[in-house]
Amino acid sequence: MRILQLHSNFIEYMPIQKEIALAEKAEKKMNRLEEIVVLFTAVEEGDDISVAKKAIEEVQAFLEKLKVNRILIYPYAHLSSNLAPPSEALKIVKNMESYAKERGIETHRAPFGWNKQFTVSIKGHPLAEQSRVFLPAEAKTEVKEEKVSEAIKAEEKLKSFWRILQPDGKLVSVKDFDFKRHKNLERFAKYESSKVRASQQMPPHVPLMKRLEIADYELGSDPGNIRWYPKGRLIKSLLEQFVTARIIEYGAMEVETPVMYDFHHPSLADYISRFPARQYLLKSEDKELFLRFAACFGQFLMVHDTQFSYKNMPLKVYELTRYSFRREKSGEVVGLRRLRAFTMPDCHAFCTDLEQAKKEFIIRFKLCIQILEEIGLSKNDYEAAIRFTKDFYEENEQFINSLAKIFNKPVLVEMWSEPFFYFRLKWDFNFIDNQNKAAALSTDQIDFENAKRYDISYVDEKGEKRFPLILHCSPSGAIERCIYALLEKAYKEQQSGKPPMLPVWLSPTQIRMIPMSEKYHEYVEKLVDTIEKHCIRVDIDERLLTLQKRIREAEMEWVPYVIVVGQQEVESDMLPVRDRKTGKILKMKLEELISEVEKTIKDKPFKPLPLPKQLSRRPQFYG
Repeated sequence: MRILQLHSNFIEYMPIQKEIALAEKAEKKMNRLEEIVVLFTAVEEGDDISVAKKAIEEVQAFLEKLKVNRILIYPYAHLSSNLAPPSEALKIVKNMESYAKERGIETHRAPFGWNKQFTVSIKGHPLAEQSRVFLPAEAKTEVKEEKVSEAIKAEEKLKSFWRILQPDGKLVSVKDFDFKRHKNLERFAKYESSKVRASQQMPPHVPLMKRLEIADYELGSDPGNIRWYPKGRLIKSLLEQFVTARIIEYGAMEVETPVMYDFHHPSLADYISRFPARQYLLKSEDKELFLRFAACFGQFLMVHDTQFSYKNMPLKVYELTRYSFRREKSGEVVGLRRLRAFTMPDCHAFCTDLEQAKKEFIIRFKLCIQILEEIGLSKNDYEAAIRFTKDFYEENEQFINSLAKIFNKPVLVEMWSEPFFYFRLKWDFNFIDNQNKAAALSTDQIDFENAKRYDISYVDEKGEKRFPLILHCSPSGAIERCIYALLEKAYKEQQSGKPPMLPVWLSPTQIRMIPMSEKYHEYVEKLVDTIEKHCIRVDIDERLLTLQKRIREAEMEWVPYVIVVGQQEVESDMLPVRDRKTGKILKMKLEELISEVEKTIKDKPFKPLPLPKQLSRRPQFYG
């Protein structure tokens, strides 16, 4: 059993949606409890009544120190990747509750099996936050020490110096910078310098991704692995196609490499120790393998076996990894922001020297800004960080300043006194969400070590063997994280009074036709046939529901264009188009509407409707 124990001023929580069939009965209302110790509790495989009692006994001893006698047992699956079956977990949680009450503790319990919205205010004393693990007394479990890279150990001890780099090249300490016009940058700077990654509230994109039937947690898997419904698979696939097309236009060659590698391969073992990520390990015959956490391994091994010269450089290789795997900490795995299995576009460029690397770095920097813009994220939606060693900055100050000038906004700088990783310069674009948590999107690095480590070489002008520099770029960041950013942005816009929506090219339904009655079905079908020929996703809500309910549901699904068709539309050939973005109803001919949508989605990939065209024929995946 794992418990995150929080001495709190208050907690507010409200059941939102049932997560499992065994979910308890609960009223969808806000609950508030004050001056309480909250026990976020994950029941694990093998836990029994003895574990429940042991946990409560230790909690009671802690309560006595705090002079508090009130607890809330809050089922919280995110703390573990080894959960007990729901039926067993519920039994253990109930045992905890009854045993606590027997011991005279005022005990409250949040309902089991629900997706819940919560807000918690934690006290500021040193004992306010405690993480506890309770094991079955009779369990004989062989506990293997997690293999943690040297880079993770270094990252945990890493001392950073934080600055703000302005577009004019001026470097200012964070405490002296005026953030009045840069509130988002201020939130980002605080998040980065705090190094606190765990989430204590459910981010808004999680209920949105479920309600819109995009994605959901997969309780039958490891936390951080997501199930994608048809609409979500469409959005994800379109993003994958779009990013891949842009990187191939840039000149990269697409490849595919394995998802698992030998942990003891000489080059790989050394690289793993320099890469800040935790691995999934598995055994096959006599080999100990790990699941890749980036495309670097496969691409480096491939380029090691490739013959090339300075004439082929920069040599650009690209792979869309489905999937990369990282064993992120349980408290950090939430929604689509931080996953354990994710789709990462990964592009490496092998450069002759630092001058060529810097030129390519700038090309890719501009390309990533453009890619995010086309996805639907402008520079107003994210902040940039540039990270480097002190000596690299002193040797390349003008070059680093040029990145801030191109970005044309102040950027956060993290400076290290010495190199900890294989790179000495890195930039990343970071989306700051509605909880003030940051998540990296696009990124690029200049790698000074791995060509030699993997014995990757090219032939220079004199016919001599040389080691290249390697640029590591993810042009968009994880595809899942792009969807997270778009949903969080939509929520933020909704809070400011704008209608939330996805970009039209990513909307599962782009046009919805609503016939006023069965009499107009045939006419609507003809309109739909014409629209579909122009590679536009259109569906028909012909269900026997009131007109207002069907319009409302189209709004709830964020459909960009909604058209109600009745006698007047049949006679006039003019359509009343409800434009979600403007909130207006525009009178348009069909060809005008088609032209408008084609203009909006120009140069973007297309996939057909992922569900039956008629809404009456669709299953309900969530809710």
